[in-house]
Amino acid sequence: MNAFAFIKTHPWAYPGLEVVHLIGIALLLGNLLLLEARAWGAGASIDLAALSALSLKLVLTGFGLAVLSGLLMFASQPLELIANRAFTIKMGLITLAGCNAAWFHGRGGFARLDGMGKSILLASGLIWIAVLACGRWIGYL
Repeated sequence: MNAFAFIKTHPWAYPGLEVVHLIGIALLLGNLLLLEARAWGAGASIDLAALSALSLKLVLTGFGLAVLSGLLMFASQPLELIANRAFTIKMGLITLAGCNAAWFHGRGGFARLDGMGKSILLASGLIWIAVLACGRWIGYL
């Protein structure tokens, strides 16, 4: 039995992947929102450089967990997911989030936290919340 068949047939495989996926999303979104709050002035006594160094590592770890578990879940039912409107919107939003992150870091990241930088961060949080919402809607559409 291959891994994808195992995911489809074992009663704990898909729910286990969903748990890993949620842990990844929690690490990603939680740390992004923490960084955004700091960038917008909350916790001004916390050193932004140190916080961003730690938080961005956790963001990337969360993203990695979400991607790996998401790919395994996708591989177990690709046709159903590709036909699901919420899934396709979610994938588009993840692409947009990646472009937004590249823009933020390409223009200097936290070293250049002007109005535009803060706006890009705000957009990032909103995009990832929309990704989360679409992910929840997949099972209902």
